[in-house]
Amino acid sequence: MNDLFTWAALGTIAGASAATLLATNVIGGLLGPSGDKFRKWIAIAIALLLSYVTAAFADDAGGEKWVIAFFNALVIFSAALGVNQFPPGNRQATQPSPTQVAQGREPRVFRSWV
Repeated sequence: MNDLFTWAALGTIAGASAATLLATNVIGGLLGPSGDKFRKWIAIAIALLLSYVTAAFADDAGGEKWVIAFFNALVIFSAALGVNQFPPGNRQATQPSPTQVAQGREPRVFRSWV
């Protein structure tokens, strides 16, 4: 049980990103389909929370830690949702439009989750 999430792990980019992705998907799943449009906002809120809590416990940093915490939250958000993997023009649509060839035969992992 000690190998799952720890306070030290949540203070890392990998741990915070995993926690953000996990919490966003669980909360989004609890909200159901009506909450799908809020998943990105939930994810940025969780990333900001984790980043600022981590900054609050940083004793060796000065006042600039709050500015750095904001940018760390953006990194956590980007890593959790994979927004830095593809430019928007290359992403596959999650909903087929009338002008596109019917999609949906691809495994769910290759389509956008957000």
